[in-house]
Amino acid sequence: MDVSLSAIVLFAVPVVFAITLHEAAHGYVARMFGDRTAELQGRITLNPLKHIDPVGTILVPGVLLLAAKFGGPQFVFGWAKPVPVNFANLRNPRRDMLWVAAAGPGANLVMAVAWALVLKALPPAMSPAAMQMALVGISVNLVLMALNLLPVPPLDGGRIAMSLLPRPAARAYARIEPYGLFVIVALLAFGVLDDAMRPILRAGQWLLGVLLGH
Repeated sequence: MDVSLSAIVLFAVPVVFAITLHEAAHGYVARMFGDRTAELQGRITLNPLKHIDPVGTILVPGVLLLAAKFGGPQFVFGWAKPVPVNFANLRNPRRDMLWVAAAGPGANLVMAVAWALVLKALPPAMSPAAMQMALVGISVNLVLMALNLLPVPPLDGGRIAMSLLPRPAARAYARIEPYGLFVIVALLAFGVLDDAMRPILRAGQWLLGVLLGH
């Protein structure tokens, strides 16, 4: 295994887990609150192939990585296939939307804690590759959590905001959804996405420190 392939594996394993469990968590919590859409479509699963979007998970990040290598934009962006949720099937749609949306970032926080526990448990003589994988797992999950908690529909944070807003404001806010992806790409391209995510990242890092006694 050459160095480049090793690096791919070190990043791929935590990323696949992060995406798969994030999406499966949405479907699982939706089922808990009465919507079986994801279950009936086979999306409450740990099989990553069910959650990979050929364009968003493979093509777009691949093209951006290639462009960055040849002097193009220095950012990478992508997405997984969203888990289908019919909010009308939820027992209390406005209230339950919050929990369904929060399940994905919540799963990423749990995985960040799990990777941090793995890192803490590794003996000093353990392979540097295992330590690097754990560090990537912590970082990837915290970034996914922070990104998805931004209050921009259709991100999870946007769904949470719509659940909490009064009905007229929520309906007006929902009109942003068709343009949400363009908003995120613009924030990323202009270099301000990191600033928007930083408070959430710092909160996640603080919580990890508290939980692990650092």
